[in-house]
Amino acid sequence: MAQVTARHGSRRRTINEINMVPFIDVMLVLLIIFMVSAPLITTGVVDLPSVGQAKRQPDKVIEVVVGTDESLKLRVDGKDAARTSLRELAGRVTALQNGSANTPVIIAADRNVKYEQVVKVMDTLQKSGVQRVGLAVKATGA
Repeated sequence: MAQVTARHGSRRRTINEINMVPFIDVMLVLLIIFMVSAPLITTGVVDLPSVGQAKRQPDKVIEVVVGTDESLKLRVDGKDAARTSLRELAGRVTALQNGSANTPVIIAADRNVKYEQVVKVMDTLQKSGVQRVGLAVKATGA
């Protein structure tokens, strides 16, 4: 800070001012450093999973449909089956698998369904020994 004295009559008074020149010099140097170094920064690449096409459709597909009112329905090969509850789900799915643990089970839910409900269904299926549990996705046209 620079101090300047001014004379008004017989009294002397100090005037304090902020010198902006060093501040502007520092800011311009930082601006030039960032402008030079910005093109040198490598951008991160995020490797997202994609939905691929299966080579061969499975013989039998069991689909668990989770409704917005948290109701559960079972579909086997696209044909609607009766409603079920979360307690009965594991037993009904294993019965529909007929002892073949490799029969895929797909969980389908509307976007308005709570995520917690979908996780409960997936957890129930995995605890009952179902090995192939997946989520249905909406495939975009290619």
